[in-house]
Amino acid sequence: MLLPITLTLAAACAFLNLWLAIRCAAKRIDGKVLHGDGGDALLARRMRAHANFVEYTPIVLILFGLVEMALGASLWLWIAALAYAAARIAHGFGMEADKPAPLRAIGAMLTWIIMTGLAVAALYAAYQGTRAVPAPPALAAMG
Repeated sequence: MLLPITLTLAAACAFLNLWLAIRCAAKRIDGKVLHGDGGDALLARRMRAHANFVEYTPIVLILFGLVEMALGASLWLWIAALAYAAARIAHGFGMEADKPAPLRAIGAMLTWIIMTGLAVAALYAAYQGTRAVPAPPALAAMG
């Protein structure tokens, strides 16, 4: 089964991950920092933005894939995928500031909203119209 939304988002996330990594690497090279953050506050924030992306993206991609398999490709799922990518870009830029920044807050909140919406969609797909959980095929054949 082809999952165009999940595949597109996964590709976008791969490029976003690379972008976040390159931003860290550039700062490391500039500051001659081999390990850790070397006491550089901007490098520490960039590393945290990259780590945050890596923390959220796997579960979000899994949810996108499962929801797309269960419910099919739809406009709302395309919009959610675009919004997730935009949220992570906003968060990455927002982490540049040394004080609370609107882009960081918008990116984080949008990420949480999308993840929550996908979790609700997954539960809906799992239990919509289901009154009883069917027995596995091997058990059903025995009965």
